[in-house]
Amino acid sequence: MNWNPEQYLKFAAARQRPARDLLARLDGKSASRIVDLGCGAGNITQLLAERWPSAQIIGVDSDSAMLAKAAATAPMIDWRRAEISSWQADFPPDLIFSNAVLHWLDDHLQLLPQLLGQLVKGGMLAVQMPANFNAPSHRILRELAAKTEWREVLGGVRMGCVLSAAEYQQLLTPHCRHLELWETTYWQLLSGDDAVFEWMKGSTLVPYLARLDSAAAERFLAIYRERLRTTYLRQPDGHVLFPFKRLFFVAQS
Repeated sequence: MNWNPEQYLKFAAARQRPARDLLARLDGKSASRIVDLGCGAGNITQLLAERWPSAQIIGVDSDSAMLAKAAATAPMIDWRRAEISSWQADFPPDLIFSNAVLHWLDDHLQLLPQLLGQLVKGGMLAVQMPANFNAPSHRILRELAAKTEWREVLGGVRMGCVLSAAEYQQLLTPHCRHLELWETTYWQLLSGDDAVFEWMKGSTLVPYLARLDSAAAERFLAIYRERLRTTYLRQPDGHVLFPFKRLFFVAQS
């Protein structure tokens, strides 16, 4: 997948809010060695650096464009390119922080215990993932991709997925001494033309667009944009209400 940092950051404040909420759950916690796993453009990594200014912080991501953006804005942080699914720490971190990334990866049954196992004793795995896959924005996208015109090209594209909160509780509890697990729906007011479309274009649409040539992408996006316009209606003040559910947990090894 080829990510566009500028498109992703169009709604930087709204995208940051869950990360800030997750970070707030870590108040009072000390950490000297931190990994931001799936750091993207690095804006959340910088929040970690502000919270723990004396810590050694590494930002890990698989996308070169995102890492270039991160390095340009915060050169003091150690940015590393790696596949998240196979990443291995070269030291036991006190904190692995992962915001809006792990839903892209398969096999959480293996991945999450493996991440917990890399932490120093008493270390924390703090994770936020979108859990909005049953929302109209996502259902419409799947419906379009399944139509005859695009089924052959877009069949098997993965928009990401998560387990239920109960399933994560069952998975994580045997591997940690303490677990906090919660869900939040953010009732986001987005501004700008085709705001929900622009939000999706910066994230969930990325693997779909990677499969389409320019002509097919133009037609696909035009239909998707129109469906979103009639589903997420613009309010008199110009904003669009876009509820978005997210799942969080902090697991201590």
